[in-house]
Amino acid sequence: MRKGHILAAALALLLLLPVGCGRASTAAATEIAAAEPADSEPAASTAANTADFTETTEPEAAAASGEAADYADTLFDTSYVHTIDILVPDDDWTTFIRTCTSKEYMACDMVIDGETVTDAAIRGKGNSSMQRSQSSGKYSFKVEFDHYADGASYHGLDKLSLNNLVVDDSCMRDYIVYRMMDEFGVPAPLCSYVFITVNGEDWGFYLAVEGVEDAFLERNYGAEHGNLYKPDNLNNGGAGGGGGMGSQNDVKLLYIDDDPASYPNIFDSAKTDISRRDRYVLIESLRKLNALEDVESVVDTEAMLRYLVAHTFVSNGDSYTGSSVHNYYLYEKDGVLSMIPWDYNEAFGDFGSGSVASAVNDPIDSPVTSGSLEDRPMVAWVFSSDEYVARYHALYADFLTRLCDSGYLSDLIGTTRALIAPYIERDPISYVTVDEFEAGVTQLLTFFELRAESVRGQLDGTIPSTSEGQAADSSALVDASALGSAGGFGGGNFGGGMPNFGAMPSREASREASGEASR
Repeated sequence: MRKGHILAAALALLLLLPVGCGRASTAAATEIAAAEPADSEPAASTAANTADFTETTEPEAAAASGEAADYADTLFDTSYVHTIDILVPDDDWTTFIRTCTSKEYMACDMVIDGETVTDAAIRGKGNSSMQRSQSSGKYSFKVEFDHYADGASYHGLDKLSLNNLVVDDSCMRDYIVYRMMDEFGVPAPLCSYVFITVNGEDWGFYLAVEGVEDAFLERNYGAEHGNLYKPDNLNNGGAGGGGGMGSQNDVKLLYIDDDPASYPNIFDSAKTDISRRDRYVLIESLRKLNALEDVESVVDTEAMLRYLVAHTFVSNGDSYTGSSVHNYYLYEKDGVLSMIPWDYNEAFGDFGSGSVASAVNDPIDSPVTSGSLEDRPMVAWVFSSDEYVARYHALYADFLTRLCDSGYLSDLIGTTRALIAPYIERDPISYVTVDEFEAGVTQLLTFFELRAESVRGQLDGTIPSTSEGQAADSSALVDASALGSAGGFGGGNFGGGMPNFGAMPSREASREASGEASR
């Protein structure tokens, strides 16, 4: 046991006592109304949320106002691998795969665990993952059950992602992170594994993920939920779009000015219907957040601290805290902001030029890995106050106790491995071999063990918890050489252009195109 562990544990228990972290105030609503132009829509009344801090500290509070949706107990039962048969004329499917990068919807029927769902819509999804899937044709998909008929759903579910598990030898990064976050009280998408067939023919093994839209909002926040945004500039001229890094300012949630037109990557990506007043409410919240003015009136501090703990533990560079500055949802209710997690398939230091070994010691008090802390105001507020930092550290200690020391994560990984291993072998165009899968799972277990050791040291002061401190003295860092020096969970097809889809490729031909040998 590290020196100081007992003292650190006692301190963590004391720090878990609630601190003053109120929610939205009537003063904030009054300022919004005063600042709003005279010709804007009438402002709805904004009641102050005076819930005591202790009422939001339990994991169950994430879904306090929403009843469990029926689909949570059907498609997202995690005790078995589900089946989805996509029913569509063969020629239509061939054309769909050939043109999948257009992200145009196609009508289809689906048989989910033996139950037929008619008039669904399906399209290709992804950015870099879509490029990596072109040679095999095994794309990730987005499904909308309400695309052709408002209110249509699968047991209440409106949107569904089907992820092809490319660049993830363990085939469980997203799955483990979403389950882990949910366990820690972070509102996160439901997920489960599925095996997809097309007209009865094996197509592949996928991860089904609940869409973060209307059904998700109602399940987590109730019928009177707030607004939802998915800030992203990859399709609006930012990083990856050729428009320069300046266009990332709104995605970083920086306050620019009071003009809604200055925030296209936020408001053009709204997932709920928003009014003119909604725009001004969010802008005012961003102004206060950036100025560190009455932070607790514009940030759900407890929700954000829990999110940040889980997020930084898995070292996801393809995110708000990394260089891409995307892959998150912004939730706002009565001017109070929080984040919802999304897309962790390149977590654990495996994004870009990162390495799994170096991610083990990622400093928890320097969570922004690209750019300055001030450039990420939804994180910067945490380090503006000793009180917030103490709460953050206390929650981190609780996270380690609840998810690591208890065996929760190791047990979940072991159970998941046993569940999905047969489907890795069955998948006709799997992106990994069985041996690569087993190595990926072992590496995932090792990462969690070493990461927990490093974070414990950072909490008790025996390991520097900032990038500056680690640069000055790296002698106490956890030895992660067993994980290797260059990115480790990757895999998948990185090959070039599309194959000739004049006819539907055979499963064997698709596997050869993706670089996999027959098994």
